[in-house]
Amino acid sequence: MIYNYILEKFECGEPIFFSELPGKSKDYLRQQIKKLVDNGNLERLYNGVYYLPYTTILGTKGRISIDKYIEKKYIQTNQETKGYIKGLQLANQYGFTTQNPSCYEICSNEATTGYRRQEVDGNTLIIYRPVKEVNEENRASLQFLDLMSEIDKYCEISDDEKIRKIKKFVDINNVDFKIVKEYLPFYPDKVYRNIYEGGVMSELV
Repeated sequence: MIYNYILEKFECGEPIFFSELPGKSKDYLRQQIKKLVDNGNLERLYNGVYYLPYTTILGTKGRISIDKYIEKKYIQTNQETKGYIKGLQLANQYGFTTQNPSCYEICSNEATTGYRRQEVDGNTLIIYRPVKEVNEENRASLQFLDLMSEIDKYCEISDDEKIRKIKKFVDINNVDFKIVKEYLPFYPDKVYRNIYEGGVMSELV
């Protein structure tokens, strides 16, 4: 029974994608999933995305974490790296700004167009197609290049502090400058300038 499979394979609150579920007949599987949702055994987050219901320690109905959804759908699944966070959220995460993002910006191989907006459980997601397919080897370099292309827009710290944080980003993420150099032509000229002003030009040359 599909419900037993779900209980065995997934944790409460974990995103469950329809494509992950076994079944020779997709129509029959959809009927079974609909019954589970109607009976309260499953909750529907989004078309084709479900989760096992649970109760929080406060006794309220638990919700799925949007971060877990983004991680599994767009960033990494079963050890397969396929995307990364970008934009204001990334700049905030590394201390370039204290501004909080009003939406999630993600660059992912899952993107079918250059740019797409998606509403999930009251959250706005903007998904971009990467300049090159993302994998574990190039993820940090592509994310660094995106950061360098947007840092002028988000940065609200001093130049000296900005340089320190750029170098910290490079060190923490083990940015491969051979890959950066290879992909640099896909980005605007200001990225080269920002790399220079960020104090990491020696890595590039």
